[in-house]
This record gives sequence, structure tokens and C-alpha cells, in this order.
Amino acid sequence: MIKDYVALDLETTGLNPKTDKIIEIGVVRVREGIVRETFSTFVNPARGLTAKTKELTGIEEEDLKTAPYIEDILDDLLLFIGNDHLLGHNILFDFSFLKRVVVNRKKSFDKEGIDTLRIARRFLTDLESRNLGFLCKYYGIELAAHRALNDAVASHMLYERLCQEFYAKEADSFMPKKLVYQVKREGPITPRQKEHFGKLADKYSLTLTSDGILQLREDDIEIFGEQYIDIHKLTKNEASRFIDRLLARYGR
Repeated sequence: MIKDYVALDLETTGLNPKTDKIIEIGVVRVREGIVRETFSTFVNPARGLTAKTKELTGIEEEDLKTAPYIEDILDDLLLFIGNDHLLGHNILFDFSFLKRVVVNRKKSFDKEGIDTLRIARRFLTDLESRNLGFLCKYYGIELAAHRALNDAVASHMLYERLCQEFYAKEADSFMPKKLVYQVKREGPITPRQKEHFGKLADKYSLTLTSDGILQLREDDIEIFGEQYIDIHKLTKNEASRFIDRLLARYGR
């Protein structure tokens, strides 16, 4: 049985690693089945949060305003993870977000992972749900759901319980598997795109501050999701998509 690993959980602005952002990271280093160290931080996503994200995670924009950007803590995070296997509930989700960030900063991130969701689906076929909250309640594991460090610790505890119950029946299901998520590096926003944002802000009477914060109108929040976005933190592809959304909303 694998007893040394890091359990990882991320809170994000949505479900798509291509368009959504990390807003909280929780990692626990486990040695011989015991939590030895933790890594936890909010992450500034350089954009506002939707009402749905706030409701789901309990995270408010005030929590993120002074938080570091992902590039400011990425090296420390990767150092903490080291060469360990990753463990998590639907770990490919968290891995995909993190891998996109790493690749965009010209680094590599290849990992094997243990997925407690996959294990639960293999053995707990009679349960009405296999999400983390339901399984923690089923096994009596304390969980403050949708907060990254709590979920990481809960995933570790769930793995321990699943091992106790099912490892002897089918050990291979508990072994790390290669995590595969294909991603191409995206370059940063171009000067020409920044200029385009400026022209669109003037044309549509939007506020674009000198430090690159594009403020949307109150009645556009439901359409765009976020109320503001830091254009300097966009990738080239993200900037292109957002410009297209502005044009679709306001017209050319």
C-alpha cells in the first residue's frame, strides 16, 4: 500500500482549466500514512468571482485581493510537491489546472496519481453518490466542504479508509496511475491586444485603469461572470476570447 504521497485539492472559479482560474490551493504531505506538513494559500485569480463561485466555496473577493498570484507561489508549491505521487478526489481535475499553469511558465509537470473517486466507483457501487462530501459522511470523516486544505486532508483520510476496507481484495486499484492531460503553452497577452482593449473600453464606455483593470458594467456581470478582469494577467488566447465576448456583447 502506498503510504507516502501528497494529497492535493484546488478551489477554482469554474470547471474548465482552459478558461477558469485557481483561487485556493491545499496540499498535505503524507509520510507512513500520517500528515506531516501542509501547504495552503489563497490565489489571486486577477478577476472577480461569480456569485456561484462565492456560494460554492465560501470564498469572497476580499480573501483574494491581497493573495499572491499563482506565478508568485508556483516554485514553492512545486518544491513542496517534489517527486511524490499526487492523491486526490478526481485528481485529474486538480492536476489539469496545475499543469496548465506550469506549462504556461515553461516548466514541466508529469505525475502519477491516486484517485479516491475512481477507487470509490470501483468498490462502492451501491452508494447513491461518490462525491467527497457524501463519502466523508458515509465514513464519518469530518469535512468542511469546498475548502482546499480541508478537502486535501479529507481525501487522504478517505484513501486510508478505502485501503482498510478494500486493499486486500484488489491492490492494483490503489496503485498510482499516470496522469494524462495534454496542454500547449499559451503566451502572454500581446501589446496589440492591450491596445485593442483600450480602444474597446473607450468605445463602449468601460473603465480601464492605468494598471490594466477592466471594469464591466453592473448589468453585464451576469453575462460575463466577473465584474472586473486584470488584462495584464491574461494569456494571448484568453485575451482573444475575452475581446470576442466584448464584441459579441456590444457589437463591432
